[in-house]
Amino acid sequence: MDISVVIPLYNEAESLRELHAWIKRVMENHAFSYEVLFIDDGSNDDSWNIILDLARNNPEVRGFKFAKNYGKTAALQTGFNETQGQVVITMDADLQDSPDEIPELYKMITEDGYDLVSGWKQKRYDPITKTLPTKLFNATTRMIHDIPLHDMNCGLKAYNSKVTKNIIIYGEMHRYIPVVAKWSGFGKIGEKVVHHQARKYGHTKFGLERFFNGFLDLLSITFVNKFGKSPMHFFGLFGILSFLGGLAIATYLIGEKLYSIYNHQPYRNVTDNPLFFLGLTAALIGSQMFLAGFLGELLVRNSVKKDEYTIAEKT
Repeated sequence: MDISVVIPLYNEAESLRELHAWIKRVMENHAFSYEVLFIDDGSNDDSWNIILDLARNNPEVRGFKFAKNYGKTAALQTGFNETQGQVVITMDADLQDSPDEIPELYKMITEDGYDLVSGWKQKRYDPITKTLPTKLFNATTRMIHDIPLHDMNCGLKAYNSKVTKNIIIYGEMHRYIPVVAKWSGFGKIGEKVVHHQARKYGHTKFGLERFFNGFLDLLSITFVNKFGKSPMHFFGLFGILSFLGGLAIATYLIGEKLYSIYNHQPYRNVTDNPLFFLGLTAALIGSQMFLAGFLGELLVRNSVKKDEYTIAEKT
């Protein structure tokens, strides 16, 4: 099979038939063999009934419905697990992403050899409250992870199937899939300017909290990618430095007292010096961080990573 199209959705009943017809027209015009996977993220409108109807009348359509709203990352991961195509295309269900971009994205993966190609909505039809934070996130991510993409969170992306079968995303990591792919060894990442359309139906399902979640996810993915397999390298390093700092303070205080005693000079108890409590705190924190790193290493070596989401129905 040439292409798998993965479409996560939440309450997008108005656009599904039109989106499917558009995808089908593009695929048939270019003679692609394909499948369309609709991942219903716990919609409470008529989305699932429409998906069922599309699946009954179109053998290329497959549908998955979550028992509740897990989020876009969960929907994408489930879609990735189920795809059968050589190239995986992801797009949003709100008709803001154009299926007409699929043939060129497919070519960039199969002929140009990219592992992942991300769309770049150079001209966007979104309010500034959405575009400005997005630009800040993209700039920060480019700086930290050295991935030259202008629109990291664009829903329209193309993947070599080896990428989607070998990465695991969780939480709200869908914003940083290129980062996950790069850290998994898929470093040939490209970008294509894509047409962005104004929303035709409904309204955006994301609120302001996504900006805070996005920042926290950036910190999380940076830490996990660098130290997820070796937590002792992080906790152990700072733990040892903190412990040695506390030990140095204790050594200084004891040495000062012994010097005063030896020279018959007045002295005060070690515990009367504020530095004593600073050193004690540093030593305790150092010990705890070292222990956290040790426990983290045990967990990493004995855990089996498994991400499952409850699918209530399946076509």
